[in-house]
Amino acid sequence: MTKESQSQDFLSSCEFRWAQESDWAPAMQLVWMTFLAFEGKDYSKEGILNFFRFVTDADLHEHFLKGEYAMLLALDQGQIVGVATLRGQNRLSLLFVEENYHRRGVGRELLGRMEEEVRDHRGQEELTLLSSPYGLPFYQKCGYVATRPEEDICGMKVTLMEKKLKRN
Repeated sequence: MTKESQSQDFLSSCEFRWAQESDWAPAMQLVWMTFLAFEGKDYSKEGILNFFRFVTDADLHEHFLKGEYAMLLALDQGQIVGVATLRGQNRLSLLFVEENYHRRGVGRELLGRMEEEVRDHRGQEELTLLSSPYGLPFYQKCGYVATRPEEDICGMKVTLMEKKLKRN
């Protein structure tokens, strides 16, 4: 069995759904813990603190509750293993996958579903994001291109990227 077919078999057993109110805290806990494990080493203390403030921000949570900050989840046997969020009409805000689920297609599936949401349900022609240094190779493999060089924004190293979304 090839790696690709193993990923497809695994993904077919996963559930992908839009988050509900009760999903917020465990989803943001996954985001925070995964950030610390993989991204934090690339950030200054200021950047780590700013990221923490972002994922614990009451206003962000309020936007989620109002339906203004969409969150898509990947679940394995009811457990959240991946999170993707959408800010506005076409800005991917967060994409995090629990460490034990890396390289199994979960991130690519979440991203693909967000692209579909943006293109087919929000009528947008591109998806933009700010990539961390850790995520850059992943997004490049998924067809995203940098539109500006890496910047330091409040202690966080990010690269603005975009992908033109083709109609099916």
